[in-house]
Amino acid sequence: MNMKEEIKEHLVSNIIPFWKNLRDDEFGGYYGYMGYDLKLDKKAEKGCILNSRIMWFFSNAYTLLKDESLLDEANHGYAFLRDYCIDSKNGGIYWSMNYDGTPLDTTKHTYNQAFCIYALSSYYEASGRKEALELAMELFHMIEEKCMDDQGYLEAFTVDFQPESNEKLSENGVLAEKTMNTLLHVFEAYTELYRVSGNAEVKKRLEWIMDIFADKVFNPEKKRQEVFFDKNYNSIIDLHSYGHDIETAWLIDRGVDVLGEESYREKMTPMTKILTQNIYDVAFDGHSLSNECDKGVVDTNRVWWVQAETVVGFLNGYEKDPSKTYFKEAAEATWQFIKDYVIDARKGSEWFWLVRQDGTPVEGEPIVEPWKCPYHNGRMCMEVIRRL
Repeated sequence: MNMKEEIKEHLVSNIIPFWKNLRDDEFGGYYGYMGYDLKLDKKAEKGCILNSRIMWFFSNAYTLLKDESLLDEANHGYAFLRDYCIDSKNGGIYWSMNYDGTPLDTTKHTYNQAFCIYALSSYYEASGRKEALELAMELFHMIEEKCMDDQGYLEAFTVDFQPESNEKLSENGVLAEKTMNTLLHVFEAYTELYRVSGNAEVKKRLEWIMDIFADKVFNPEKKRQEVFFDKNYNSIIDLHSYGHDIETAWLIDRGVDVLGEESYREKMTPMTKILTQNIYDVAFDGHSLSNECDKGVVDTNRVWWVQAETVVGFLNGYEKDPSKTYFKEAAEATWQFIKDYVIDARKGSEWFWLVRQDGTPVEGEPIVEPWKCPYHNGRMCMEVIRRL
């Protein structure tokens, strides 16, 4: 089999069945935790990001493969999100639910709102249900009205949208008022929303976000994005996130394609080409991608989602410039590494969260938890199937 055939087989025979098996028919949504020991905790927290991403995954898988059982899963995910995760009083989606669908963490995070829009937009395309698109547009307007200051998107809020500190998307010893990661996923969500709606307001915000990436987030001297910022988009840490750079490169290229404005193609394409080339030069070792470089110290562990984004990002780089065949070879080599080491061959499992540079798994890291879902690896599969 070639790479496309192998990846389609992996999607259909491994990833899709695994996540179907996590469906909770008693309390709704999908079970929220499976340990490294493959024990499923049916009473664990159900992260709303996890459930949005699962709904997004099944919606897109249905759109691609046209298997009615996938639409059934998407419908199941939508019902849980609509009926339990959305705050009917204050608006917006909660951070997490108890296993029985009652609110657990009522934080309203901009990143989380974005993933709900992303999921609802794809679900609308799959199902044709207008109410899903209407809900996505409500969340869009809520982000624009309640989650911004005059510089850009803020991060974390209380249940009634009073600002609070951003522990959830801060790490590496800093507390960020703005993050590249939230900006990226608002952009990703708005790209999908614009693609399915053609809404002029959404288009205008997409253009504005691209300006922020080009003018404030991208560091042309270091050929990378900055990651954590104060409220005025001053970088507050020397951190190079390899996975986010390769992911950003292809997501912005996709946004440019969806937008269809030549002026933004001319503005953004040089940046995405630099990001892709620099990641190849500094972080790719011939078979996989390191995680990040924090104050000059490289974390050489291989994170599941970083490897998935590497495959798509290098394949995208090759499509943008077919003379750079080494990008295609890098995508193929990373897929080989994923097959050999990141996919957990144990029966009833999926991908390891983390493996070392030599491919040995880091024991103890869960197989499913609020961040570990079929979004990155499932999307990798679908992107490769569409592109090859």
